Amino acid sequence: MPVLVNQDECISCEACVAVCPTGSMFMSDSGKAESDPDTCIDCNACIPTCPVMCIDEI
Repeated sequence: MPVLVNQDECISCEACVAVCPTGSMFMSDSGKAESDPDTCIDCNACIPTCPVMCIDEI
């Protein structure tokens, strides 16, 4: 399943961006992490990498 980043909790550390094998996770113009559901391969590598646990499956 694709993932959703809670924008209110994201601390902009870019850890999820660093581990995403497809580049689906990216930093938005607001400086917060986002995921592109069209390129997400559902590996969920980003979820345990987030230090504030603000990424969830949708």
